[in-house]
Amino acid sequence: MARYTGVMMSARNWFALLPALLACSCGTIKFYTQAAGGQLEIWRKSRPNAAVLADTKVDERVKKRLRLIEELRTFAADHLRLPAKSFGKYCDLKRPHVVWVVFAAPEFSVEARRWWYPLVGHLKYRGFFDEKDAKVEGARLHKQGLDVFVGGVDAYSTLGYFKDPVLNTFLHRSDTELAELIFHELTHAKVFIPGDTDFNEAFATANAEDGVRRWLRSKNDLAGLREYEAGLKRSRRAIRLLLDTRDRLKKLYTLHDFASPEDERRAKQRVFEDMLRRGGASGIQTRILQKNGAAAWNNARLNTVAAYYTLVPGFERLMKKHGGNLESFHQAVEAMRKLKDEERLAILCTPGP
Repeated sequence: MARYTGVMMSARNWFALLPALLACSCGTIKFYTQAAGGQLEIWRKSRPNAAVLADTKVDERVKKRLRLIEELRTFAADHLRLPAKSFGKYCDLKRPHVVWVVFAAPEFSVEARRWWYPLVGHLKYRGFFDEKDAKVEGARLHKQGLDVFVGGVDAYSTLGYFKDPVLNTFLHRSDTELAELIFHELTHAKVFIPGDTDFNEAFATANAEDGVRRWLRSKNDLAGLREYEAGLKRSRRAIRLLLDTRDRLKKLYTLHDFASPEDERRAKQRVFEDMLRRGGASGIQTRILQKNGAAAWNNARLNTVAAYYTLVPGFERLMKKHGGNLESFHQAVEAMRKLKDEERLAILCTPGP
């Protein structure tokens, strides 16, 4: 599945937040302190790509990926109308993920728990630079009776407030996966609406996928394009199954009366078991779908998929409406800033002619 995109530290000046934080709880201060410390670690360990490429001690595999990223940055700026100031430096964190993100939802609701952050408003996740901190937060929320999912994140965007570096955590990706990630994160710096996670992630996803297609065509890599489209088609089948499962659960929670929470809990589990059966019968055998069986799935985990993909078809329709003209498409997306959340949702969820 797609990476999660978190914004751990979005203020232009961390110290400007200190007066507000002094009025917060100790838990809140601890959260922002770890966020600042994690961001500072990234800055401290970052080096310009040119310096890394010139370093004889750096593995050639890393250099090869950096050369590709330089190509992608140039393409993003010249052909995708994206701000490409990020990814000019490289940082090796010597760990598999840059952050770990916590999603939560009530046990019998698919409405995501939201947290408020300075500048970016409410988001549907909480991020930590230390896996142990994320697991502690997840355990705390679980004790409150919430469904919880904790997952590692390969990349995140600071929305153009800072110049984000290339991280070792995502260099293992294929060329098209890496291109999609770079274009996705750069899209967040193009348009970001505070408080609307689903809008921001779906726009970045749709825009990045379109960017990969344009990049492959520019290289006349038609075989690569066919392979990329086939991969998207396989992924979309799994995503449709997961989103359909989420819709079924929403109806279960709102339209049925249960004699006891245990009865509702069993009905919920049957929905997840049916999801896996349907996936198997349809040939959808993805690692993310099958890992650990039905017990590994809950409302919070489904929301990690919904945030990225629910509104993607709407953005694809909007792109088509503008004839694939990126400037016109981006202006239309930018104009949605002025709308209320429900108005944006109505536009993106209304099928075209």
